Amino acid sequence: VQLQASGGGLVQAGGSLRLSCVVSGRTVSSYAMGWFRQAPGKEREFVAGISRDSSRTYYSDSVKGRFTISRDNAESTVYLQMNNLKPQDTAVYYCAASGSRYYGPWDYWGQGTQVTVSS
Repeated sequence: VQLQASGGGLVQAGGSLRLSCVVSGRTVSSYAMGWFRQAPGKEREFVAGISRDSSRTYYSDSVKGRFTISRDNAESTVYLQMNNLKPQDTAVYYCAASGSRYYGPWDYWGQGTQVTVSS
């Protein structure tokens, strides 16, 4: 299973970005999916997760109400819509796949995409 994340970039505070994660090697509907991020000097942290059938979504408190995770199983893609971005959202964002139905543990990881939010 390979995960390819994309969509990062430089944006001003208050702006929006949409990250994409394309899954190949096995059907994405076999996995719960998640997004994580790691800022310089900090540990990797959970951002958002979605169950196999999209029936459940999970968010960290820091992004709840601003970020939305979704998936298109037909396109083997998971998205993270990020609105009202803040400088503290600056990080490398990673997508991950879990063989469980709803959430973790995370078995596969993508390579990461950089998000930089300027003030």
